[in-house]
Amino acid sequence: MEPLLVLTNVPDRAVAGKLAHALVEARVAACVNVMAPCRSIYRWQGAVESAEELPLMIKTTQTHYAAVEKLIREHHPYAVPELLAIPITRGLPAYLDWLVRETASRGD
Repeated sequence: MEPLLVLTNVPDRAVAGKLAHALVEARVAACVNVMAPCRSIYRWQGAVESAEELPLMIKTTQTHYAAVEKLIREHHPYAVPELLAIPITRGLPAYLDWLVRETASRGD
């Protein structure tokens, strides 16, 4: 079991809902939290930009990372979406077992 927390930001609730549902329905994520809007300030193509975005916290496993990345790239409107995968090294065993079970029925 190698659980991961994958983070990305999206521009609006419509994209957040579409992406979250696609990930969970495909069983490559056990859960996706759509967080409250935040202000992101970043440099893009030589200019400092500012945008309101919604962070997504995607709970998955290392086994499904490639599929998560593929779905995010297919559904994300940004040319280069933020995509960070953080290993979950500790957590409530029952929750981590649930996470693995919910992503295990994909037929991989």
